[in-house]
Amino acid sequence: MKNNPRVSVIIPTYNRAKTLPHAIDSVLAQDYPHFELLVSDDGSTDETPGILDRYKEKLTVIRRENTGVSRARNRGIQASKGELIAFLDSDDYWLPGKLSAQVFWFSENPGKMICQTEDLWIRNNRRVNPKTKHKKLSGDIFIPSLSLCLISPSAVMVRRALLDETGMFDPDLPACEDYDLWLRVTCRFPVGLIEKPLVVRCGGHADQLSAMPGLDKYRIRAIRKILHTGLLTTAQRDAALNTLKEKCTIYADGCEKRGRHEEASYYREMIDIQQL
Repeated sequence: MKNNPRVSVIIPTYNRAKTLPHAIDSVLAQDYPHFELLVSDDGSTDETPGILDRYKEKLTVIRRENTGVSRARNRGIQASKGELIAFLDSDDYWLPGKLSAQVFWFSENPGKMICQTEDLWIRNNRRVNPKTKHKKLSGDIFIPSLSLCLISPSAVMVRRALLDETGMFDPDLPACEDYDLWLRVTCRFPVGLIEKPLVVRCGGHADQLSAMPGLDKYRIRAIRKILHTGLLTTAQRDAALNTLKEKCTIYADGCEKRGRHEEASYYREMIDIQQL
């Protein structure tokens, strides 16, 4: 698997010793054999190194100092060999058949660059149903993806050529780095969807980046970035500008309520199109 893999699976992790073995085991149990597994340990200080040593014959470990999830994923991408790349967060896990379903999808869709599967949500050890706004879509999903991230890293598989063209995860974003990448992807490429839950996403724990306060600040940065690329169609640009104005207004109102008046003024000024 390591010498000539078709798929590279990348798990970034940081101090997730309790959940990491389940994630790793769910990959190793897949029925599709032609893959390599790389775990990018972002400077863990818990029992993670010892756990990874137990798997050393079955995966590749990349250990670096703690620099964030974007760099951890990017290090995995750079060290990988596969034509197809899949990600798995270390607090999630895959269900049987996930890899084989997506590899088959790519074989049936040779011109397509990205697909994801449906997933199941677990919050605080209880099954929950995602809200309607989180419903996954297929095809041209750039405009609906502006409001919130509609692609799950743990459910996605991409061709390496896509990342060569769009770039990898932005290391300057401490959160919403996936939202940023998927905007760069969905403005140019349709997204495939396998309408079967093959991933379990586990939430409710304190160390989730998605639980950070003020996440819209990073989404605003991502939208501003995509607006300056020159890649958007007129309709995409209009939608991005409208979403930017909405998010800036909401974020500025929140800053005002918390007494951060200078920050609120900055985001209100951003609403003016001439400031973009």
